Amino acid sequence: MIVINMKMLHRIRWFVYSSSWVLCTVAVQVCDSLDSNVGCNLPIENTSGFLSQPGDIIIGGTFPLHLDRVYHNNNFTETPPKIQCQMFSLEHFQSMQALIFAVEEINADPKLLLNITLGFQIFDTCITLRQAVHGALWILSGGQDITPNYQCHKEAPLAGIIGDSGSTQSILLAQLLGLYRYPQISYLATSPILSNRYLFPSFYRTIPSDEFQMRGLAQLVSHFGWTWFGLLASDDDYGQLGTQMVKQAITKAGACVAFTENIISGLSHRNAPQIAEVIKKSTAKVTVVIATDHSFVIVVEELLRQNVTGVIWVASEGWATAVVLSKENFRFILEGTIGFATHARQISKFTRYLQSLHPSKEPQNVFLRQFWEQAFTCKWLRQEEVVKEAGNATVQACTGDEKLESLLTEKDYRVAHKVYMAVYAIAWALQNLLYCTPESGPFSNGSCANISSFHPWHLLHYIKNIHFKTKDGSQVFFDGKGNPPAIYDIVNWHVSEEGTLEQIVVGSYDLNAADGKTMKINSTAITWNSNETQVPVSKCSPSCSTGFRIVTIPGKPPCCYDCNLCPQGHISNQTDAVECHPCSWDMWPNLQQDRCLPRNTEFLSYEEPLGYILVAVSIVSSLIPLAILGVYICYKKTPIVRANNYSLSCLLLFSLFLCFLCSLGFIGYPQPEKCLLRQVAFGMVFALCISCVLAKTITVVIAFNATKPGSRLRKWTGVMVSYWIILFCTLIQLCVSVMWLIFSPPFPEPDINTNPGVIIVTCNEGSPTAFWCMMGYLGLLATISFLAAFLARRLPDSFNEAKFITFSMLAFLSVWVSFIPAYLSARGMYTVAMEVFAILSSSWAVVICIFVPKCFIVLFRPNMNSREHLLGRDRGQKLKNKIPNNIPK
Repeated sequence: MIVINMKMLHRIRWFVYSSSWVLCTVAVQVCDSLDSNVGCNLPIENTSGFLSQPGDIIIGGTFPLHLDRVYHNNNFTETPPKIQCQMFSLEHFQSMQALIFAVEEINADPKLLLNITLGFQIFDTCITLRQAVHGALWILSGGQDITPNYQCHKEAPLAGIIGDSGSTQSILLAQLLGLYRYPQISYLATSPILSNRYLFPSFYRTIPSDEFQMRGLAQLVSHFGWTWFGLLASDDDYGQLGTQMVKQAITKAGACVAFTENIISGLSHRNAPQIAEVIKKSTAKVTVVIATDHSFVIVVEELLRQNVTGVIWVASEGWATAVVLSKENFRFILEGTIGFATHARQISKFTRYLQSLHPSKEPQNVFLRQFWEQAFTCKWLRQEEVVKEAGNATVQACTGDEKLESLLTEKDYRVAHKVYMAVYAIAWALQNLLYCTPESGPFSNGSCANISSFHPWHLLHYIKNIHFKTKDGSQVFFDGKGNPPAIYDIVNWHVSEEGTLEQIVVGSYDLNAADGKTMKINSTAITWNSNETQVPVSKCSPSCSTGFRIVTIPGKPPCCYDCNLCPQGHISNQTDAVECHPCSWDMWPNLQQDRCLPRNTEFLSYEEPLGYILVAVSIVSSLIPLAILGVYICYKKTPIVRANNYSLSCLLLFSLFLCFLCSLGFIGYPQPEKCLLRQVAFGMVFALCISCVLAKTITVVIAFNATKPGSRLRKWTGVMVSYWIILFCTLIQLCVSVMWLIFSPPFPEPDINTNPGVIIVTCNEGSPTAFWCMMGYLGLLATISFLAAFLARRLPDSFNEAKFITFSMLAFLSVWVSFIPAYLSARGMYTVAMEVFAILSSSWAVVICIFVPKCFIVLFRPNMNSREHLLGRDRGQKLKNKIPNNIPK
């Protein structure tokens, strides 16, 4: 009798078994003499699903030998119908035979479990939870009837159970077997929950946990650059937990899930029509399927009916090597599939063993007869059925003469190999228990367990610590969570010469790889659907090329985005860039905005067309005042030259010469010295020029007004007055310039903001206030000169230049008033060119308006260059007395 701890039972949350325990405690006193008809046993629904062989120690096994069942609507108005299994699984039959083969091999091995014979009890779960628990209880109860919490048939001890195939069924069995500490080794259950030693202390497995597989699937999807994919999963623990892990890992890598659909196992059609419709409408070209073959096959059949092709399937190990999906009619749907499969190993002599099977040799093996019917598409007929079915051409009778050699060839039995390793794990644990040295044993006081009467937890100690090598060279051991080493094969589905689908190994995923490269893929060996070798593209949005960046669309997944051109001054040199990177201050993007190039440097250069034109104009213009000065020197005795204040005219001409030349300081690379002096030189030269004009105007006004009787202006008619005016006006500009140079001098500065992509090397004026004060002062002098000349315009034409000065100052002011908005709106070297143009234009205005008319008379009209002609014949005598003799000559 085994006593159950109710507190532990509540903690594991498996109250179903507590009910069974309560129901059966009434039979404690009479267990040994119990009759199966008394009613303390649970009913056995399907005895045809059992297979057993006696032995000194029993190994249990649960296998989904049928992949489907007939679904009934239970209204509980009558006895619920028994489970009717259908769709016999050839692959799982081979896995079951691997258990039998391993047991026979161990029994024949003189070095392993000497004088101990292993037996087995196998149960077909029909891939349902109900049958899985049914089978586990049947094995625990002794393999004859089901008595929860009791084993009334004292024949051979149960070493452990190998199973189940699914994670959900294994979790259910692990909770049950964990109560009694019976070892359980699964060959296909991959749920990470089963690694919890607290909940499942007696669970082990020979297949890696999904924790590793799902991480690998995420890396596989990322490896091919797929960022837009669908998720399809079974609605059990395997599918749901796998979906969560894959989604988390792949989205962390930057991919997005287009849709997530579950295959509802409780429906006969597995909601396949709805799933097919979703896949057909989705823009995702890749779908990750985390399910088993029996769940997915119905979906594939629906996809075939609706002609849904062109999808790349990423397979979990649950169906990556499924035989049932390798049929020829599925090639248009599943060709090009890539996925993870459990690492393949050959089982020595196993193929030969399978080929030797025959129903006549093992009449008790009911599964072998079903396998025969499935393999050869025939039916075993009883004697009374032979005549009845003889006329039915659609039914072919099995004769027993069929040859398995034509069907079974050397191949990788992946699942069978996991079962094979599980049997050997139990055998080696029993071997270590058998050869335990007394007083050095692992139990209390160094004791050892008895091989004929050991407790389940005794064997758990040895299973936990096994480490051996099978005949095929496989290393078998378990880590602290009951998991084997994580190694997977990456397989690709190709179309064979026969037209069926075959799985070709194209890579591996090994977390313990010696070189640290966990994933290795031979891309050249991969073919996709329609025999394409180019990796398919699956993206929600097309890739953003270099020079663009990703901009997410509100309300949509991050993988669905727009491509925006990088902002000005930024680049992106890779596709699908999230951000654009700015160029350094002296660099600028090329037209494609995928790399930074050195910026072009811009200034008013001598090599520029505009630059050398202005230089030429400036030099030629500077020669004009010198030429006029030469004329004035040559003709200084003539009336026109003397009447226009010869000395001031010469000084004015010299200042105009300097005005034309100072424009050259604005052309060329802005050196620090040039920046420091060019505006100051311009201000001083023009202040001298306008001061001369102002002195000429004021001198004429004073001279003519001094002729009035009693005028006090006579003492101001000397030459020195003009020089003092020039000195005073120029000195004010000098003071402004000196203050400017002392407190905020101009300096060269690269301007990278005015013209994108160009460094404009210009002179920073230092103090804009000082610059505009200088300009304003020139404007003030020009305005005063204009007003004075305008007021003196009615004086006799022959003896003053009032009208010419008026026009010259009007032109001068017009140029500089126009210069202000043009200067402020111009950019780059055109700002400097605008100032040079203003300098040349205003200087030419003074030259043309004041000196050109006089020179024309002196050179081309000498007859007009006489005192009589200037005074006029009819009015000479009248004006003679009015001409002031004190006008400076």
